[in-house]
Amino acid sequence: MDYSTQPTAVVPSPGRLTLNRQFPLGEPATAEAIDSPDPDNHPNFIESNTNAITLEELSNNLIPTWADNSLTISHTNFIKTVRTAAVQVFGNLTPVEIRTSHPIQGRRPEAIHKKQNELTENDKTIYYQRMAFISHVVGLSREVNGQIVNLTIGGVRNYADDQLYRTATPQRFKVFVGWQVRVCSNMMLTCNGNSGVIQCLTEADVFQKAIELFTKFNPERENILTQLANLQTTRMSEQQFCNIIGRMRLYQALPTAEQHTLPNLLIGDQAVNEAVRGYFNNPNFRKREGEEGISCWNFLQLMTEAVKSSYIDKFTDRNQNALDITLGIQNALNGTDEEGYSWFLS
Repeated sequence: MDYSTQPTAVVPSPGRLTLNRQFPLGEPATAEAIDSPDPDNHPNFIESNTNAITLEELSNNLIPTWADNSLTISHTNFIKTVRTAAVQVFGNLTPVEIRTSHPIQGRRPEAIHKKQNELTENDKTIYYQRMAFISHVVGLSREVNGQIVNLTIGGVRNYADDQLYRTATPQRFKVFVGWQVRVCSNMMLTCNGNSGVIQCLTEADVFQKAIELFTKFNPERENILTQLANLQTTRMSEQQFCNIIGRMRLYQALPTAEQHTLPNLLIGDQAVNEAVRGYFNNPNFRKREGEEGISCWNFLQLMTEAVKSSYIDKFTDRNQNALDITLGIQNALNGTDEEGYSWFLS
C-alpha cells in the first residue's frame, strides 16, 4: 500500500505508552510543576520572514508531486502524523501553531491567458516551500529560573530539500521535542530531542521516526530541566560576554581546518549582533542596572531569541547549537571544560 496517498488514520497505533508522569527533581529545587498556560498568549516561536497559517488553510494548498506525478507527503499530513505520535507518548496537545515561508504561486489552467491584474483569488494557486509547526504537551509545564517552560513537540519541512524533478525518493523532514520558554517562546533543544534530517517514503515512516524520538527523549525530561536550572547559578562578567561575542565573530572567518578543531558554531554574525542588542534591550534577559554581567541562563535566552530570525529549515539546528554552546561555556567558566569551549573566553 502507498501510504503517501492515504489519510493520516492509516498510521499504525501501538496504544498509549505507560510513562511515569511523576517528576521528583531533588536538587535543584527550581523546577516545579505548574498549570499549563494559555497557549494563545505568547510570542511566535520563529519569526524571520514567516507567516502564520491555520491547519485548515494549509490543507487547502496545492500538494507538490514528483516527476511521475506521484504525491509527496503533504505538510498537513506530516503535521497530523507527528501529532498522532506525540499523543501516543505524551498525551493531549494544545492546538497546532504553524509558520510558513517561501510561497510558490501559480494559476489554474483556465486562467493561463489572463493578465496578472485580471486574476481573481479563484484563479490563483499556492503552496509553501517551507513550514514549521509546534504544539505544547498539555499538563507538562514547569518553572525554571522564574520562567514558565512548556514541553513542546514540532516538526520542520522544506520541499527544497526534496528533488521533485525526479521520481519518488525518500523525503526529508525534521522532528523535535524540547522545552520552550513561554515569555519569549524560545526553543531549548538538545541533541536527543532533535531528530536532525530524517528520510521517509511514507507517513508510516514519519510516525515511526517520531515515536522513536519521543520515547527516547522521555527519560531525559527532568535531566535537561536540571541542566537548564543550573545555568542561573553561573554568571559571566561583561568582559567575558564581550570575549565570547568577539570569538563568535572571529569563528566565521577562521580557516575551515581550524574551525574543525573547535566546538561547532552554527550561529552567524546577524544572530550574534541581535544577541548583543538584546544584552542591553531585551525586556526579559538584558543586563540589569547595578549587576555585573548576566547569567548563563540569560545568555542562552539571548542566543535562542536571536536565532529565531533564521530560515525555517535552519532554526532547529541553531537552537540546539545555542544550548550546546551555552552549556559548554558554563563548563569553561566553572573550570570543567574538556571540549574546547574555553576558546570562546580566551
